[in-house]
Amino acid sequence: MANLTISTFGNKIFLEIIKELKLFSKIKYYENLDLCVKDATRLNLLVIFFITEENKSYFDKNKINNFPSILISENSTLRSMFSNEFTEQLNMPFTIVEFRKKVIVLIAKNEFRKNSLIRLNEYIIDKNERKIKKNNLQLQLSEKEINFLVLFSKSKKPITRNLVLKNVWNYSSKSETHTIETHIYRLRKKILKKFGDNNFIKNNKKGYYI
Repeated sequence: MANLTISTFGNKIFLEIIKELKLFSKIKYYENLDLCVKDATRLNLLVIFFITEENKSYFDKNKINNFPSILISENSTLRSMFSNEFTEQLNMPFTIVEFRKKVIVLIAKNEFRKNSLIRLNEYIIDKNERKIKKNNLQLQLSEKEINFLVLFSKSKKPITRNLVLKNVWNYSSKSETHTIETHIYRLRKKILKKFGDNNFIKNNKKGYYI
């Protein structure tokens, strides 16, 4: 954890303790909660939030679900307030050992999430959830559809029909089938309906491309 950068909000004393223990390479303390959340969302930072009666209303109205975070409070009802899998909770008092365990769990979950996300032009492919996402919209896809789209992310050139047959459907390149054409037709319809994109999958003499 020594090379991990974190952000904190709500407790300067805890900040000084963590600095003394040298658990992290860099720690940034925020006075402004909105700025803390904005930076964490943009940079995918691990944030330690101390929930108090003064700032609790903010967390009641806003979901902390775009970055890993640890919520610390004297109130044991935090667990019912936040159900995000990338948010851990600690009730005061707690030990540094407990704190370290929470950080390790979050790091592992976040690394798994990052490895499951693939950027495809303006879209994000989530292999774990089997979804394609753009802005605030998302569409559930089948395993075959996800595997098909992942091929595009691995090649800068158009992908051939034979490559798709072999890597997605495990068919021989000599197979007589319209499986690919049928799936592309259905996938195009899904994308058009959800995202309004009628040029999602194109093709030329060299193969299919996005």
